[in-house]
Amino acid sequence: MTDTDWQTDLRDQLKRHEGWVPHAYQDHLGFWTIGFGRLIDKSRGGRITEEEGEMLLSNDINQKVDELRRHLPWFDRLPPRKKQALANMAFQLGVQGLLRFERTLAAVELGEYAQAQKFALQSKWARQTPRRAQEIAAMLGEE
Repeated sequence: MTDTDWQTDLRDQLKRHEGWVPHAYQDHLGFWTIGFGRLIDKSRGGRITEEEGEMLLSNDINQKVDELRRHLPWFDRLPPRKKQALANMAFQLGVQGLLRFERTLAAVELGEYAQAQKFALQSKWARQTPRRAQEIAAMLGEE
């Protein structure tokens, strides 16, 4: 058995033993774990690295943009800053949450950016996270 063979076998064995869980869960000892038995419980020294966090963020951004493209067929025709603003909102609120901003999205689609900014700032979102909402709404309002 070569060095890579035993590592491949180990990988397969661990996947079989640990099982795949796509969300945080408590293992049989009550420690927070994710994926294929990855310990993330701080009390036991668990964590992810910043590099892993960057990878997860990239995957999340790609997923949100793909969802936005499916739900907003005009998304790719937007200026880059409008795409960025909507993707940021979708990241925070979920795509379904963003889709509830019907007046804001209609204004963006029509290129009525000042209206989009106004509508976004009239939302519960803007009251709950005012600094983030101000920054993102300003991006929507840019001409």
